[in-house]
Amino acid sequence: MTIQARFKALADHLNQTIIGQSELTRRLIITLLADGHILLEGPPGLAKTRAAQALARAIDGQFKRIQFTPDLLPADITGSEIFRAETGTFEFVEGPVFHNLILADEINRAPAKVQSALLEAMAERQVTAYGRELKLSDLFMVMATQNPIEQEGTYPLPEAQLDRFLMHHVVDYPSPADELSILRLTRQEARHESSQPFEPLTREHVQEARKAVLSLYMSEPVERYIVELVTATRPGYGPAELTDQLAYGASPRATLALDRCARAHAWLQGKDHVSPSDIQAVLADVLRHRLILHYAAEARGLTADSLIQQLLEHVPAP
Repeated sequence: MTIQARFKALADHLNQTIIGQSELTRRLIITLLADGHILLEGPPGLAKTRAAQALARAIDGQFKRIQFTPDLLPADITGSEIFRAETGTFEFVEGPVFHNLILADEINRAPAKVQSALLEAMAERQVTAYGRELKLSDLFMVMATQNPIEQEGTYPLPEAQLDRFLMHHVVDYPSPADELSILRLTRQEARHESSQPFEPLTREHVQEARKAVLSLYMSEPVERYIVELVTATRPGYGPAELTDQLAYGASPRATLALDRCARAHAWLQGKDHVSPSDIQAVLADVLRHRLILHYAAEARGLTADSLIQQLLEHVPAP
């Protein structure tokens, strides 16, 4: 089985486990292929946690779920030193961040220091603890969730820290037909009826797929299209009717993220090159958390998604 066929089987497996959320499962796989992290946002009960757990089970790596709460400490994420009486020495015990796949559940319920501890590990792929720099695994992916409907007792992520996430995907409700299938699947699982077995992917499979994604052909006009889309969000480059609504546009990190995500999207479609449609397919999830609107624009009911649609209309595709 080719590496592309293995990831096609992974997508099929996740869609059988997470019904009605094909866009969610596709975004998780794209994030994995692009070697990044993803923020999932949506009301409770839309399978955000279930999707992250399903992906973790489908990969032969270490998985850890962290439930973020207001009383969490940074050491609960990174680890801490413990005194061993039998040896009379201190020993560093690694925290959950040293696993391969991390589910940061309700990340906006933990204080800023805890969020920063996780976000440093995401950005630097290392943990600084007790004067030492400890490297994380080359297979390290954070899947964070946040609930947008409850603001009491939450600590919203600062915009600069949101930029550390490769993608920000908003999860919507399933259709009535899909919800009926969810009902039947849940009943089947409650009866402990076995589902179709799936052979987990190894770390070597993931690394091979990442190299294939990076090797995908992208023409110069398509590269310029990526840069033009991102720079059009900045004053002096984009149209005034768009940039006047923004306090800050997207940084070069958005350009890099758009390149990696578009490549992964094209590769999953079985293509041998990246086309403008691949860029357009991932644009909203790459830019949604990177565009900072003026208060006046928010008061008029504008959103990042509506401005991204304007951006697509302004920048012509090659």
